[in-house]
Amino acid sequence: METTIDPLVSSVSSRLSSTTLTINWRSFEYYPPLERIRRYTEEHYREEIPLSCAAEIAGMEASYFSAFFRRKIGIRYTDWLCFLRISQAISLISSRDRPIMEIAMAVGFSDPRSFQRAFKRITKTTAREFKEHARPA
Repeated sequence: METTIDPLVSSVSSRLSSTTLTINWRSFEYYPPLERIRRYTEEHYREEIPLSCAAEIAGMEASYFSAFFRRKIGIRYTDWLCFLRISQAISLISSRDRPIMEIAMAVGFSDPRSFQRAFKRITKTTAREFKEHARPA
């Protein structure tokens, strides 16, 4: 049996890859404060991590951290955190048959509307549409 990739799923994957390419991943390795925040965020993305908390973990003042992160990584910290969460949500949607709102909560979104807006902004489709294509009945 031949496996075909749904065009919508392929499109979402392409958009994630495009965002991944804009991120300067090597800066996390080069700058110890960024490495600390990367490790912390990847372990705690399910929790609320405000910019002030991230700055404290990095050992910087919040406004300096914000500018430093964007200059060195290429995107804002909040956008990077959102990207990590949506990437995890896509993985969960693709691999498990769970309600979308349950997945949203599992990846750190406390508000369903915030999750839906973030998902659409990053993937250019809704989570429901993605689920229908990634896990056809």
